[in-house]
Amino acid sequence: MAQSQRFAGTLAQVTRLPVVISPLMETRFLPVTLPDGKFSALVLTSESGALAAGRMRNDLPCRAWCVGDRTAQVAAKLGFAATSAGGDAAALIALIRREQETGPLLHLRGVEARGDIAETLTKGGIETQSLVVYDQRETPPLPEGQALIRGHQPLIVPLFSPRSARIFAKIAGPRPGLWLAALSLAVGRELTALDPLGLEIADTPDSDGMLLAVQRLIAAACSS
Repeated sequence: MAQSQRFAGTLAQVTRLPVVISPLMETRFLPVTLPDGKFSALVLTSESGALAAGRMRNDLPCRAWCVGDRTAQVAAKLGFAATSAGGDAAALIALIRREQETGPLLHLRGVEARGDIAETLTKGGIETQSLVVYDQRETPPLPEGQALIRGHQPLIVPLFSPRSARIFAKIAGPRPGLWLAALSLAVGRELTALDPLGLEIADTPDSDGMLLAVQRLIAAACSS
């Protein structure tokens, strides 16, 4: 919810349109047992992963390779020496290889994940283990969100992950007046069946990129 509130707050500063928060998933941290052995650094691919790391700070290495700037900021606030790849999983893997990390590494991840970063790094010679530390469970939209989805007025929706896009597509179905912003091409592919009036892919896979994508949708919707 904190991530949604932060983005909604930023969005409210650049538009007069009403902004409604209605999460489609809730994060639950899981009880875990750390693998045996010492790790040279963490691999963090989400803000939730960074928050989970903070709950075990004293038992983890101090360095953290992070997928993007926001994940790195959260990790740094929790006391980790965080390095951001400033992009997606591919950029993170490339950064770790480029910096000649020797490992072993520990990837803290959710129950659902696209691809297997630990396997990719290990096959490339950097021993990496993965540990599932949180789950994101589907939750029904709040009443205000449900009313907007079922309505017929123009609706702009930013979606930050393939799973949240799938959940939204299942709930909303094709409806008139739908404008969608997607964090990445992978997210966008989950939305094409909705036949939206507009689908914008963020130029960069972060909140700044999504903010610009939403602003482009607002401009298009207001001029249509």
